[in-house]
Amino acid sequence: MWKTISSKYVYKSPFGNLRIDSCKLPNGSVIENYYVNEYSDWVNAVVITKGNKVVLVEQYRHAGNDFFLEIPAGKVEDKESHEEGILREIKEETGYISKSKPILLGEFWTNPATQNNKVATYLILDAFEASNQTLDTYEEINVRLIDFDDMEEMIQNKQITQLFTVSAYYMAKVYLSNKERMNVK
Repeated sequence: MWKTISSKYVYKSPFGNLRIDSCKLPNGSVIENYYVNEYSDWVNAVVITKGNKVVLVEQYRHAGNDFFLEIPAGKVEDKESHEEGILREIKEETGYISKSKPILLGEFWTNPATQNNKVATYLILDAFEASNQTLDTYEEINVRLIDFDDMEEMIQNKQITQLFTVSAYYMAKVYLSNKERMNVK
């Protein structure tokens, strides 16, 4: 395990912090400038309507210099549980809600080499549109509905390329496939 010798913040913001650590490794070597991105935990969800449509959001991502088709996602706010965070994000970004309890598909480190946060991925079933979007000042999001059965082809054709969306889709597909098998027996 590495031992932190010192830490200092290069930058702090409401979106995340950038920290530089000096660390001593078990072999005695010292790394002087190891950059760590501190973020709140993230949440995302595969949201499926009663008509088997996936609720996706399309938005411009500056670092990727393009528009991306993704599942609803965002950061967990102060004192919010992951489940509360994803339900809020879905409603804000899409206007969709569900009376069904969110199903936790997994919780994963986003990139433990340089980031300190996790992403919790959910499946939301029987969603329906209940309100208009309530977007943040800097958000411009188009809601798109696609058939769940078409999503894999869109991934293979590189119409969906955001990693968290791709992994969430495959987790949801496995969950639904296992649930279907259990109901058939």
